[in-house]
Amino acid sequence: MILNYKDLKSTIMPNKSNTIETLRTSGLRPTKQRVQLAKFLFDRDKTFHFNVEDLHKTINLKNNKKISLATIYNTVHAFKNAGYLKEILIKNNKSFFDTNTKVHHHFFDEKNNLLTDVSAEEISIKKIPSPPAGKFIKQVEVIINIANDNQKQ
Repeated sequence: MILNYKDLKSTIMPNKSNTIETLRTSGLRPTKQRVQLAKFLFDRDKTFHFNVEDLHKTINLKNNKKISLATIYNTVHAFKNAGYLKEILIKNNKSFFDTNTKVHHHFFDEKNNLLTDVSAEEISIKKIPSPPAGKFIKQVEVIINIANDNQKQ
């Protein structure tokens, strides 16, 4: 059973037993670290964008018990594979993750390393090339790279 972010938030949070049951329903073993990361990622009002390294630093600043980078990496990818997170690939093979799994677009601020949501309705694409033979277009997402006004080139 794959739930989207809204379903995850409403079923996982804030009750710990709901978190455990939702993880189990998704085929994920509810380890202490997974429950803790799920609460951190999904118990919030706004979409959360992050990369694994920054999440590792942030989560370990807030915790008495440290979670290894490998555990966070594996948990984030397990949540992604279960449909709870969306991975966004930025140039130079940098991955960000997004708690909003619905189709939408992003601004990417290279200087501050931040993603900001742009709703799908705000972008109009007039022409999309045909995919290669034997392939189909699954979805289209736009990333708009932004910089400060004083950085124009």
